[in-house]
Amino acid sequence: MIREDTSNFGLEDVVTRYASQNGHHVSRRFGWDCHGLPVEQETEKLLNLKSRSDIFALGIDKFNEECRSIVMRFASEWEKTVTRLGRWIDFKNDYKTLDPSFMESVWWVFSQLYAKGMVYKGLKVMPVSTGCATTLANFEAGQNYKQVDDPAVMVSFPIRGDPEGASFIAWTTTPWTLPSNLALCVNAEISYVKVKDPVRDKVYIVAQSRLPFMPGAVPKESKSKGKGQDKDGKEGEKAPKAGWQVLSTCLGSELVGLQYEPLFPYFKNHASAFRVLADKYVSDDSGTGVVHQSPGHGEDDYRVCMAHGVIVKGGPLPCPVDLEGRFMSMITDFAGKHVKEADKEIIASVKAMGRLVDASRINHNYPFCWRSDTPLVQLACPAWFVSVEPLKERLLENNKLTYWVPEHVRDKRFHNWLEGARDWCISRSRFWGTPLPIWVSEDGEERVVVGSIAELEQLTGAKITDLHRHFIDHLTIPSRQGKGMLRRVDDVFDCWFESGSMPYAQQHYPFENKQLFESGFPADFVAEGVDQTRGWFYTLMVLATALFDKPAFKNLVCNGLVLASDGKKMSKRLKNYPDPSLVISKYGADALRLYLINSPVVRADNLAFQEPGVFAVVKDVFLPWYNAYRFLVQNVIRLEVEVGTKFKMGAVDLDQASNVLDRWIAASSRNLTQYVRQEMGAYRLYTVVPFLVKFIDNLTNIYVRYNRKRLKGGKGTEDCMYALSSLCAVLINVCKCMAPFTPFLTEHMYQNLRDAIPEAEALPSVHFCDVPPVVPEHPGDARIRLSVARMQAVIELGRKIRERGLKPIKTPLRKLVVVHPDTEFLADIQGELLEYVTSELNVREVECCPDPLKYATLRAEPDFQEAGFVEVAGLGLEASDIKVKRDYCTPEGMNASEVDADSDGDVLAVLDLRVDSELTSAGLAHASVPSSSSEAAPTTSAPTSSATANSSKQQQGNATEAQGAGTSGRAAQSDEGLRALVHVHSQYLQEALGGPLLPASCRPPGAVVLATEWVKVGSEDDGSTLKFTAVLSTPGVTVDQAAVCAGCGGDAQLAEDVAVYMHARDPAKLQAQAASGGGTIKATVDGKAVQLTLGKHVFQSAAAKALQQTSS
Repeated sequence: MIREDTSNFGLEDVVTRYASQNGHHVSRRFGWDCHGLPVEQETEKLLNLKSRSDIFALGIDKFNEECRSIVMRFASEWEKTVTRLGRWIDFKNDYKTLDPSFMESVWWVFSQLYAKGMVYKGLKVMPVSTGCATTLANFEAGQNYKQVDDPAVMVSFPIRGDPEGASFIAWTTTPWTLPSNLALCVNAEISYVKVKDPVRDKVYIVAQSRLPFMPGAVPKESKSKGKGQDKDGKEGEKAPKAGWQVLSTCLGSELVGLQYEPLFPYFKNHASAFRVLADKYVSDDSGTGVVHQSPGHGEDDYRVCMAHGVIVKGGPLPCPVDLEGRFMSMITDFAGKHVKEADKEIIASVKAMGRLVDASRINHNYPFCWRSDTPLVQLACPAWFVSVEPLKERLLENNKLTYWVPEHVRDKRFHNWLEGARDWCISRSRFWGTPLPIWVSEDGEERVVVGSIAELEQLTGAKITDLHRHFIDHLTIPSRQGKGMLRRVDDVFDCWFESGSMPYAQQHYPFENKQLFESGFPADFVAEGVDQTRGWFYTLMVLATALFDKPAFKNLVCNGLVLASDGKKMSKRLKNYPDPSLVISKYGADALRLYLINSPVVRADNLAFQEPGVFAVVKDVFLPWYNAYRFLVQNVIRLEVEVGTKFKMGAVDLDQASNVLDRWIAASSRNLTQYVRQEMGAYRLYTVVPFLVKFIDNLTNIYVRYNRKRLKGGKGTEDCMYALSSLCAVLINVCKCMAPFTPFLTEHMYQNLRDAIPEAEALPSVHFCDVPPVVPEHPGDARIRLSVARMQAVIELGRKIRERGLKPIKTPLRKLVVVHPDTEFLADIQGELLEYVTSELNVREVECCPDPLKYATLRAEPDFQEAGFVEVAGLGLEASDIKVKRDYCTPEGMNASEVDADSDGDVLAVLDLRVDSELTSAGLAHASVPSSSSEAAPTTSAPTSSATANSSKQQQGNATEAQGAGTSGRAAQSDEGLRALVHVHSQYLQEALGGPLLPASCRPPGAVVLATEWVKVGSEDDGSTLKFTAVLSTPGVTVDQAAVCAGCGGDAQLAEDVAVYMHARDPAKLQAQAASGGGTIKATVDGKAVQLTLGKHVFQSAAAKALQQTSS
């Protein structure tokens, strides 16, 4: 079973879609996190509540019901967005954390932990969000650190009974903790010095290594060289200030037990306080080597003071700050002030006492609340804990049983967090959440932990319909020890406890679906952000280990964070990111999905979101892919009209295909399927998407581009069937592989392509189709893939050489030399691949050379990607050590302007750039093919029709024939040149245009002009210029006027009327009529019947007439 969370950008949707295409059942229930601080904060804003007392004054029942009312306020918008993004999710069968069934399972989880002795109540120093007025778990406290400026003060603590009146100097960045000071702490193994400050006439004790960092301790050389007065008032050099004088040295252990004067009087009567303690956590890498201890405001302070008896279990613990961060009434000088706001007044008060040694500012990393964005404070709070530390070894072992992508997050980040796992504070002093199911006696000694609704009903005698606080807080349970009535504790569960309970609570386990849950646990797959190593992933692991000694999941993919384009966190306040709904509307959900999935986010790295990147997916991936699909559809329609039958892929056996590119694309498709299954099976989406994108690029830029004539039927119907079937099969295969990534585009294509699939195999949706199975490679697959890849490299190198040498592709060149030591590849280039190289590079001859030294010198470079082994001078080198590079050398007898070369590090292409008169003539023929012939026809003409090209020798923009279309008054020569060009290169022009290039006078009256283009070819320098207007038009019926006149018995008027009638006929319908009449067409004009023959009197197009006349 696959289980998915609902909170990240869609990565898990890809995995679960793929899983369902491989026979897995996916539980697609949408889950709503309904409890917690965000909802409470929104409600407080809505009701203008400023503090906890305001909530109590309103009433918990009213407050919670208001929370309930706003929870699902944006549900419809969220559902719309999630659906629009392509998430395949079940909103009708969803679950909510506020459901009694969910909350009951959370109670069950807690009761199991309590029964195992893993729950205790303790007083512990916890990170507290004063903005939310609640404690946080340790992993929450580390989620939002910021660089901030804070006060840094040094304060003196006079030693009682010291003969020299010495004082300890302690350093702190939290002045607000000074009113609660109970002790000082040193390191027993560090050396300390007693020093005298001659300026203040004070004696201090600090760590010896920190003395140079004490303000004024080390004299600084005066920057001024001017004159001053000495102590007698005489002029002279200014005397430098004296530094601190060292009086004695001792170890920290010798200071332990010394007593000092309290700084503030609030806790002056606290027993065993105001003395020096020792602990190894004190270091001398900052501060003074003396740390002030406020056990109510620091974990180490609490631990050290407890260990030395300054505080005792069950005894008083000074912590005069409430959950909102305000001093309580016993701190009379600062009562009611927020601790951070009181810092300045506290520093001023210390200064007024004469105990401020130094005050400065420090820029450091400080934790903030990840919800309210307010600074955290440390407070000793009573709370309920799950004992995690005893589970540490089992947590680490269970972590090894899981598979993570990327793996290093499991082995480093998550492992380290588990290794340092501490007991988990699961209670929160809040209102809207799942209440802790603990009922206690007034003295706290008797406890009852309830594990189900039925149990609570039995214990209280009340009917339970809801488990929120205002429904159960009033319920009491009779004591079994004679202690009266037990009442529920006030706290609710930390929301992370609910999240960690999700695998059980979403199925109401163990009260329902017991077999279903147990058969599918641990979950096959979960996904979330990398920040959840300290959140959801952690709580899942802790609870599953505690309950079942298993991990909660088998496979996990964690993603990085999507940041704003400036690299900062996306912020509604800053408006530093585009509206996602507008991005989806503009580019489509598939483009956004593919952009995110093909980004560093999938490798757990952060992504600075760039909207142009989404557009690039549309431009570089979707448009070429869709154009290949559209080209297939157009030519399938054309073929179906021509042959009169429905196109089906099974009409030809693709395993028997003889064309090299048909075999290549089939081999590449088999390789694609194998790779996708292999990598998706390992959850490596970051390798799959680039491979798929590269495949689509090869499909469009190699297979479709090089096979356009075949796909249009230029080499016969049977060959066209092989080409179209190959393309159709590959596009269906790509749709199935890409369906999890781009669900909308693949579904659109598949709905049309499935008409070509046998009916028994054509499932109603691509998302119901299995991923194509792995097919064993056919003999020669590896060779053909490598050869075509190298051929493409040769073609791209040739294009670069042409561009560098200013030789446009329409200029034919005589020879290309391909240099490579692989004779199999060279044989393929000279054989099946030859036509594609010559056509794409417009060269007459391709020569192959297996000897690289004939055209290049060899050199070695370091390389860290290749594989292999080579021995040089007896020294064995891995190919990961070197890479052989080929540097081109110009052949003897030729200069750089006549021949040029380029290499990709594997194959070398050498191109002869010389041009002669024969090549110039051929180049003119190439240039004579108007660009509109390839651009207009596929988009503006019906796919079942061919376009007709005509030319007329007229000036650009002039509707009349030119007088002197050539240069130097050579109009007649230009006209002759054009006719000669058409005659010599008629075969090429017919292949390029799909028909002959005809004079403009041949265009029939019924033809519709698709495009008109002014064409100029040749060079005015050598007088070879030809200028004409090329017109591309739809086919139109044309007639042989003389033959029609003869067929009309010499009646010229009737012949003209018949011609007008025929010019108005639809060519396709005319052909159908002729076919049904045995080649004859009967027409009645003005009551006179005329019998005409198709191909003699009348023709489907001017091109057909010209071809007929040429053949006869």
